[in-house]
Amino acid sequence: MSSTVQVGSILVKEWPPMAHLLGLESEPCSGEWSLLKVLDTPDLNLKIHAAGWNFFFMAAEVKVMFFGSLGAAKIQNALKRILTKVKQQHFNSLEVTEIIARRFLGLPYVTVSAHSRHMQKSCYLDSAAVRQAVHQNTEWTKA
Repeated sequence: MSSTVQVGSILVKEWPPMAHLLGLESEPCSGEWSLLKVLDTPDLNLKIHAAGWNFFFMAAEVKVMFFGSLGAAKIQNALKRILTKVKQQHFNSLEVTEIIARRFLGLPYVTVSAHSRHMQKSCYLDSAAVRQAVHQNTEWTKA
């Protein structure tokens, strides 16, 4: 996993047609997830909409917490835990929205928050069953 994960970072499931269609650069991150090399979300939104696609933002926030100070390895571990939590929703993107370091009774801890995102052609969000079918078809094309 990359050590450049920060607030605003976008992770996407590896899906070759999307990267080719939108001209997005990414680097491997965790399993089937890649970290987009995009400076900010508004630029990404413009690219996606210019290609005739939509980029949905899910309101439900996913948080994980760990004890200790900020560190790349700990943030990477927190992201793996977040990705495990959102796996069953079958969304194809995730945006890191908050990384906050705090102390409680002198003990340092960090909270990492993220929101699921989803790229698709239709302006109506597909159901979980449709998203799952698309994901399974994508896995089949990789084999």
